[in-house]
Amino acid sequence: MSSSRFPAVVDEITVRLIAAVVLVIGVVALATQQWWLYAVLAVDFSLRAALGPRVSPIARLVQRWIRPAVSAPKRPTAGPPKRFAAAIGAVMTVAATALWVISLVTGSTGVIVAVVVIGAVMVLFPALESILGICVGCILFSGLMRLGVIPEEVCLECADITKRRERLVAERAGQQAA
Repeated sequence: MSSSRFPAVVDEITVRLIAAVVLVIGVVALATQQWWLYAVLAVDFSLRAALGPRVSPIARLVQRWIRPAVSAPKRPTAGPPKRFAAAIGAVMTVAATALWVISLVTGSTGVIVAVVVIGAVMVLFPALESILGICVGCILFSGLMRLGVIPEEVCLECADITKRRERLVAERAGQQAA
């Protein structure tokens, strides 16, 4: 996970707004059975996970048009867990897209059940992130760090929560002074 491509720190508000856009697309895909929308999400998630938010069409849309309309101050959060979450989104939507294509080729409607299940997850996860600020990918990332699967060097801020606390204290002090 090269930090040169994905920022070490991202704005949590922007991330939650990106999740809201993904949520809308996921709901539309499920409600209308427009499974091709998973291909759109697969491309976006893959670009974001591999190259960072600067090349993601959804992230760019949010950064340019939606985030400026939201008055909430920036809330820095660690980037590597968000990148991991984007990679999970990429795997899920690539799988949904592949299964949809298989159903087109084979005419099998049974495969669509798996697409719907993945689609439900792709509604649940972004809903948790956008509405409640719960990042399932970040929770998994943290667990993998505790198990030693992901080395601490990948996300030093994640490994040392005191750095995040210090930053929040400094931010609050700055807001009170303003």
